[in-house]
Amino acid sequence: MSPALVATPASPQSMMSITNEHPVESQYQKGVKHLYEIGIRRVPLKYILPVSERPNQTHWKTHTTDGSLQLPVIDLSGLHGPRRSQVVRSLASACENYGFFQVVNHGIPNEVISNMMDVTKRFFELPSAEREKYMSADMSKPVRYGTSFNQLKDSVFCWRDFLKLVCNPLEDVLSHWPSSPMDLRGLAVTYAKETKFLYLMILEAILESLGLTTTKNTTADTDDQILSELKDGSQQMFLNFYPPCPEPDLTFGLRSHSDFGILTLLLQDEVAGLQIKHQGRWLAVEPIPGSFVVNVGDQLEIFSNGRYKSVLHRVVVNSSMSRISVASLHSLPSQSAVRPAEKLINQTNPRRYRDTDIAAFLHHIKSCDYQEKGVLESRKLT
Repeated sequence: MSPALVATPASPQSMMSITNEHPVESQYQKGVKHLYEIGIRRVPLKYILPVSERPNQTHWKTHTTDGSLQLPVIDLSGLHGPRRSQVVRSLASACENYGFFQVVNHGIPNEVISNMMDVTKRFFELPSAEREKYMSADMSKPVRYGTSFNQLKDSVFCWRDFLKLVCNPLEDVLSHWPSSPMDLRGLAVTYAKETKFLYLMILEAILESLGLTTTKNTTADTDDQILSELKDGSQQMFLNFYPPCPEPDLTFGLRSHSDFGILTLLLQDEVAGLQIKHQGRWLAVEPIPGSFVVNVGDQLEIFSNGRYKSVLHRVVVNSSMSRISVASLHSLPSQSAVRPAEKLINQTNPRRYRDTDIAAFLHHIKSCDYQEKGVLESRKLT
């Protein structure tokens, strides 16, 4: 695992360049890495949250603990032997009670993980002019370097830069991926393929935990099409960079949100920052080297008819250390729809969600200002 990036003070020359005659307010769209590099000492207004929404205000303190949350840690090696049923039960419990879990012994080689973290670090160390070749506010682009999340709609930005890579079909998108660092494409392709395999392995076990499969690759009901779409959906990777923030109490790296897909697999360095909302409190997730944090997305909540919950989570920043992570988001194809699995609906557990076009999810994300779980809440029947 690559070491965290240590903050280094900006040079006196760069500090002197930030004057009243040359305010940084107009430069926020170049990203927070750029703002950090030019040596800002105050957070631009575009990144400052209302007082009641800031990380360390009383509004949050009543729901926050200083302790780290011990998420369920699931040893996936047990899926390949007589312990499979036990692991499947553990996954069911984690999805029901937390919406998050960490996986170890997942089968992805340490070299693949360390290479991906290293090339992510090197991409964000490129000169601004090189990174900005891929900068766009267009959320539909298959390759996009951006800041915050929705640059066209977000009234307040988040202290994060990212590189988005659409991963399928690889033969169509690979030539658009950054060619610098020179090994980024090769290392990211290997990582994308490994995480897709891991996603499918976890998904098979989750479908089994819902009673929709009896043994691996054997369907237990007639909804073959939706099961196939769950497995053959889209994959996007987000390479995330959170530089030191001069005033971390005024902003977030990512505001509270749920993921819109089926599952997200997150690889993070050793710098803490991820928090999830559990039983009304915001709790920090302690990084485990070499593990993946996995969380339930909105589409899986709908498909499971509410049995498995997508959970609000956020990222806090600090004033001294950078943080990097790589998120692999897996969802249904954009041309499909998600609905509760028929086998999970009965008199005691009535249908709880409307059918939802994946395109509607994506349109809502692109067209609206920040909302925690706007689309999902609108799809509930009760």
